[in-house]
Amino acid sequence: MPESGQRERNKFLKLLPAFTDSSWTKGGGSAGVKIALATFGILALELAVIRWTSSQIRIFAYFNNLVLIGAFLGMGFGVALGRRYGGLLHGTLPALLLLSIPLAFSEPLGLVHMAFPDKGVFLWGAETLRGGAFQYLRNLVIFILLFELIVFVFLLAGTAVGRLFSELPPLRAYSFDLAGSLVGILGFTAATQFNAGPPVWLLIGGLPFVWLSRKPISLVCLVAVVGLGWYSVGEAVYSPYNRIDIQTGQRSYVLEVNRDFHQYMHDLSDRALTDTTRPAEKLQESLFLRDTYDLPFQVNTHRGQALIVGSGTGNDVQAALRNGYRKVFSVDIDGEIIALGKRLHPEKPYGDQRVVPVVNDARAFFEQYRGEPFDHICYGLLDSHAMFSAMSSLRLDNYVYTEEGIRAAWEHLSPQGHLSISFSIFAGKWISDRLFWTITKATGQKPVVVYHGMHYGATYVVAPQMDKLALTRLKGYPRLTPERDIKAVRTTSDDWPFLYIRPGHIPWGYMLVLGTILIIAAATTPLAFGRKALTSDFDPVLFFMGAAFLLIETRGVTSLSLVFGSTWIVNSAIFAGILITVLGANLCVARFRFQNALPWFCGLFLALLLLWRFDTAWLNQFSLFSRGLIGGLANALPIGFAGIIVSISLARSFNPTAALGSNLLGSVVGGCLEYFSMYIGLRALVLLAMVLCLAALYHLIKMRGTETD
Repeated sequence: MPESGQRERNKFLKLLPAFTDSSWTKGGGSAGVKIALATFGILALELAVIRWTSSQIRIFAYFNNLVLIGAFLGMGFGVALGRRYGGLLHGTLPALLLLSIPLAFSEPLGLVHMAFPDKGVFLWGAETLRGGAFQYLRNLVIFILLFELIVFVFLLAGTAVGRLFSELPPLRAYSFDLAGSLVGILGFTAATQFNAGPPVWLLIGGLPFVWLSRKPISLVCLVAVVGLGWYSVGEAVYSPYNRIDIQTGQRSYVLEVNRDFHQYMHDLSDRALTDTTRPAEKLQESLFLRDTYDLPFQVNTHRGQALIVGSGTGNDVQAALRNGYRKVFSVDIDGEIIALGKRLHPEKPYGDQRVVPVVNDARAFFEQYRGEPFDHICYGLLDSHAMFSAMSSLRLDNYVYTEEGIRAAWEHLSPQGHLSISFSIFAGKWISDRLFWTITKATGQKPVVVYHGMHYGATYVVAPQMDKLALTRLKGYPRLTPERDIKAVRTTSDDWPFLYIRPGHIPWGYMLVLGTILIIAAATTPLAFGRKALTSDFDPVLFFMGAAFLLIETRGVTSLSLVFGSTWIVNSAIFAGILITVLGANLCVARFRFQNALPWFCGLFLALLLLWRFDTAWLNQFSLFSRGLIGGLANALPIGFAGIIVSISLARSFNPTAALGSNLLGSVVGGCLEYFSMYIGLRALVLLAMVLCLAALYHLIKMRGTETD
């Protein structure tokens, strides 16, 4: 921006005292406490917006980390602007109210099932577009506008941190920043574990800004936001993972999860199937459903213990009981769905003494179970429409369907047992072939596949002794065989667990959204941080370290979730561990006054090399405590070294504003680079982070040489 333009902009802002009024900093506690309050509110609001958007507009359930990038981008801008315009803080809750309106009224506005313009990733119909180029552009514009609204909210919230930072030494202020964030994640986790919904999330995130602002308008806006959050809930219930809507159908309940159909609670009892008052077509439909559910439980005469993963409200559990299994373990990650099954399922499967309900991630259960082997392990129509964390492009169920995940189940089969997987192949033959060959690699046996058509589903059956199964039971259903050879199919693994990536398609929708985000970041960073932030004062060291740091962080969250399970409490513990590590690194720099970042790069590269070579699945042979200790250390080491380098660089920067701008842009780039894991795999992200760190080291040495000259 020309100097004259900048002067005019400053004059305009001075005419609006609300923008420059920082009188709120004079009360409400010490500067450190207020920084902690602000970061507590920012983190709680970040998690609240991530969960609320995903339950109101379903495409956000698939792209939580885009919301995270938006929140981070906005907060960074706010930190810069807050130093000059501290009064912007008062706009935080009014802006949140503005965002809340389209979210609360997403249904009448037609946003709930808005399609995402990308056929490269299967999203259960969300990628299906009608209306051609106009619809494509419309949806993309709406998506970007919502993203910009999110950025705006966190820009205003971040001004509190930017204004208060100048009142304390940088490293001390950063410690309060991290401590507030840590308490924020713990507070939100506690609310989540009690199945709280949007009104509680928004209240937790908004209250700190009412306290900091101390203006009536902020309180009024928070009340309105909480009211809109309450309105958006309707009759839904919330679990730690999902918004769950229950509708009453004829003789059954219908569950929707995050606005997508999830399952019915069927009454397939003998009484229901012999009820002559029911229409003939309904009886015929119930007979078909019962036969389909019974199918995987009737191909084996050994009916001791059964394990059902993705058990949901209990349809498969009831099928196991109906077919004489003496003990049934039912595993589902969402305890609220199991609770609904206990309360509402017409056949009351969870009330049977033979059933052992387990609330856990399926993969974690396989790794942790040490009991008697199973005669049948049944994968229900297990599918997730949500991410397992805000920092990953993986869904909750991705690790269940990998080669290693299926092998983990296979190892718990008895010699006479069998494994069955029911899976919807609505996406097409490509996903059926991928699952077929993944099962083959995992078990060493080609499965028998039949198409039954319930929810476009097929059932895959495989056993150590295939010839001992009663495969004649499958004769009434069409057989499926793969169209492509195993060498032509990219199967899923723990390194590449992206089951839903459609082969042969370029994800243009992803690329357009990510490209737009980078353009927004590049265009607006100079406005917030000053016009030299991308030119003479650009800090390439902090840019590349910001990109590497977020890559290491997201990769660590993903890999540790593999070991401990993709449960909300585990993800919260991982986030908390990352914050503690960074806080510890910052305190070390402040305490010991480290001045030279170069030696710490040696530790960083060694830690990254260890992380790259480290086989996370190897940890599963150890106890839970040992897994936590070893896995946490392996992932925390590079984060700790990176945190020290960033803290030293920030403390020594000649232009902290430009340094923050460079680091911000780098972090946004790193968040976008996480999507490359869909092509190169998760393990290669460590190598990509190493390249970014090498670039940072190169520029640090170059800058040192310039200073010496």
